[in-house]
Amino acid sequence: MIHLPVLITDLGLILAAAGVTTLLFKRIKQPLVLGYILAGLLVGPHIKFIPTVTDNESIHIWAEIGVIFLLFSLGLEFSFKKLVKVGGSASITAIVEVAFMLITGFVAGMAMGWSTMDSIFLGGILSVSSTTIIIRAFEELGVKHKKFAGLVFGVLIVEDLVAILLLVLLSTLAVSQQFAGSEMLISILKLCFFLVLWFIGGIFLVPTFLKATRKLMNDETMLVVSIALCLIMVLLAVKVGFSPALGAFIMGSILAETTQAERIEHLTKSVKDLFAAIFFVSVGMLIDPSILIDYAVPILIITLATVLGKFLSSGMGALVSGQPLKTSVQTGMSLAQIGEFSFIIATLGLTLKVTSDFLYPIAVAVSAITTFTTPYLIKFSEPFYRFLERKLPQKWVEGINRYSSSTAGITTLSDWKILLKSYSFNTIIHAVILIALVFLGSRYLQPFITKNIINGNNGIIISLVLSLVIMTPFLWALAIRRIERKAYTNLWLNKKYTRGPLVALEVLRIALAIFFVGFLIYQFYSTILALGIALVLIISGMIIFSRKLQGFYNRLESRFLLNLNAREAQKAQPEILPWDTHLAELTVAPESRLVGQTLVDLSVREKYGINIALIERGKIMIPTPGRDERLYPNDKVLVIGTDDQLASVKELFEGSIEENNESSFPKKDMTLQKIVINSSSPVYGQSIRNSGIRETTQGLVVGIERKGERILNPDSNMVFENEDIVWIVGNNKKVPDLLK
Repeated sequence: MIHLPVLITDLGLILAAAGVTTLLFKRIKQPLVLGYILAGLLVGPHIKFIPTVTDNESIHIWAEIGVIFLLFSLGLEFSFKKLVKVGGSASITAIVEVAFMLITGFVAGMAMGWSTMDSIFLGGILSVSSTTIIIRAFEELGVKHKKFAGLVFGVLIVEDLVAILLLVLLSTLAVSQQFAGSEMLISILKLCFFLVLWFIGGIFLVPTFLKATRKLMNDETMLVVSIALCLIMVLLAVKVGFSPALGAFIMGSILAETTQAERIEHLTKSVKDLFAAIFFVSVGMLIDPSILIDYAVPILIITLATVLGKFLSSGMGALVSGQPLKTSVQTGMSLAQIGEFSFIIATLGLTLKVTSDFLYPIAVAVSAITTFTTPYLIKFSEPFYRFLERKLPQKWVEGINRYSSSTAGITTLSDWKILLKSYSFNTIIHAVILIALVFLGSRYLQPFITKNIINGNNGIIISLVLSLVIMTPFLWALAIRRIERKAYTNLWLNKKYTRGPLVALEVLRIALAIFFVGFLIYQFYSTILALGIALVLIISGMIIFSRKLQGFYNRLESRFLLNLNAREAQKAQPEILPWDTHLAELTVAPESRLVGQTLVDLSVREKYGINIALIERGKIMIPTPGRDERLYPNDKVLVIGTDDQLASVKELFEGSIEENNESSFPKKDMTLQKIVINSSSPVYGQSIRNSGIRETTQGLVVGIERKGERILNPDSNMVFENEDIVWIVGNNKKVPDLLK
């Protein structure tokens, strides 16, 4: 008898349960995540009336793979450049919300008598909203074009990065079992160091590799390469002491900057969906229904704390950042839930065995409840805003409006701010690169050379020289390279106040370069003489070969910037306006009545008050299109207008076909049919043109067989005769009735 491994039977059981429950949840129009959790509850160890999973350890391995691919897909949607561009409003809103919910969760846990570690993890669980649930709710409610949706997406981008930081900090806290400020600081600095290093290295290498192999990349190889890159970064993250999820997220965010991002996201979606389903089912397997009953009151308290706390914190954060009252209320009510990152944080607590068993199912229950409430909160956010506007004192409303208007103004930077910002970025980036090169040289290059090429002191000298040569362009950029020449010149001309600080800055840059050289030499030698000789050589080399170093560094920088901006250059978009009028992207559906019409004929500005800023047609970009430009199917159009204006024109772009329209019928009804004409047929004795076949049957005569002669594509003036065999392409439900 053939023995089937337990893993396969368990996997089949999981996917079967997930398939049934998700079909049910699809039918009742609820998020599929809840269906997966219910499936896990059914096949878990706590419910016995159906077959249950037996090899839990293997399922946990599959679930960890699910977390990796889930974070990889979130990284593909994240992008560090998006984080830079979300602006102050989204950043302030996210920071206020996360800080408030961390405190709220901790206070709520301590008030209910929970342990300190349970309370800290509860704060982490409540601090991050669900990207998946919000996007799905926005799509179902058709509000993605509204102004507040852009702010919400920006907040979610910042929250994703905060969640990654929380995973690192909570891991450190769980291991040390105490709040050690120095350990936390080291963890944050370590995370920041590797984030910068991986981002710089990834942007320089990965897009270059994808461009070089573009002609070899069909869908199959692109899928394999993308997953391989993801898992390589997972290995690197684990190697330096981070979680696999962090590595997957970082590689996703690097690939998000490439021109292949959409293609990779499309190809890996099925893999992500499969393993994410297993992860969410494993989430449900850990739920004990008896715990939910015993902790019904804490679940209710935490749910209320989540909804009210997130509404208040997100709304206040948006107000502080300068958003109008309407946008702030809508943003607060949209973010009032927890989701996938909360599950991952709760799983971390269980894996590290630092949280109680009841915390995990409570988090899942709160997530399920807030998932149900999210669409209703979004739907009623605008009526609630109107209610607040009526009930709040008029002075408050006017004050909020004045504050919002004042923060929307254009700000300018002084020369000092421009210069200090550039110097700071230059120092941080090159310091990270130089530290990485020092450790690569001392930990990997030197052992490799002394073991495989030259032993003893000669091997150490060769390793040191090679390390210094590799570091030289970056030392030059750190110490000598001119940055923001215009701002520097303006400040230098002001002799009285600025020359001293400018000289101090230059001295500091040179001192940092000398420090890194000394730091490298210290890894190989500890003598002062060796340090002095190396410093003289490296400084002389940077001065003598300054131009060559500049040329080499400029080529490196150009390649990096080209890779970084390639996707943006391919799909350029105007900046979003700071007023209620904002940009939205609408796609022209093939059935829309806009297809084929010129912009002057459409008169969307006169009829609806919107302006068309850009048309994207495949790889073609048409900015500020002219009056004679036409719209074609699947054109992506950037339009500018208010929420109400965009909502009114959205239906035009989407198009609609009435159910009773005779031109609308399933594709399968269009078939090739053979009809024999007789003297009683309604079309007997009539020409093809006058028979009305095209109009009444949606049919087209493609051939006639008459007395053994076959006539392909007959003339429309040909008259039907008795015993003609007519071939018609048309609606198979209507043609027989006409030609019997």
